[in-house]
Amino acid sequence: MPTYRIDLEYNGFRYRGWQVQKNAVGVANLVDTACKAVFKEARSLYGAGRTDAGVHALNQVAHIQVTAPRFPTKNLVMSLNDHLPKDIAATACAPAKEGFDARRDAVGRIYLYQILRRRSAFGEGQTWWLKDRLDVKAMRQAAEALVGHHDYAAFSDLDPENPKTTVLDLDKIEIVEQGALLLLRFSARFYLWKMVRRITGYLVEVGRGR
Repeated sequence: MPTYRIDLEYNGFRYRGWQVQKNAVGVANLVDTACKAVFKEARSLYGAGRTDAGVHALNQVAHIQVTAPRFPTKNLVMSLNDHLPKDIAATACAPAKEGFDARRDAVGRIYLYQILRRRSAFGEGQTWWLKDRLDVKAMRQAAEALVGHHDYAAFSDLDPENPKTTVLDLDKIEIVEQGALLLLRFSARFYLWKMVRRITGYLVEVGRGR
């Protein structure tokens, strides 16, 4: 069966992350259902990385093995979106090279945390509103110490489904002020379970002076 690459964006507010869930709804559950509606046969859907409950994605790459579309179509993206809810959107869908694997072929993954330093009517589900004054300079200094090749066990939980070494390369942490927003952007090839969320919390505590 040929492999297709699918690029997706989604608002994860209503979902228990990317992974297929048995007792809850993951984004992959709905993408898989859409693929089965568009193609005659679809199996083995995999994403480039898992996202936790409530986490959004600007460009999640996935691959799936499929046969031909059920009906003649010039636009697979439109066909998929016809079978997806409004908070999940396919942005690209095309045959991939032989052996393409969205997870193993990923060269990098970026996480973005948005901290809002004032109340906003539009921040619900998209930002973390903090009333405390933050020392951004101190946060940047703390972030510099975390970048590089380190053991990040202190910032993660052991994932019983996917045990792995806790030593990895964290390529970059950028902290950018954009008006009332404080943007924390993490870059690495892969991360540990809950690692980015916990580092973000640690940096905020540093900013609070604790």
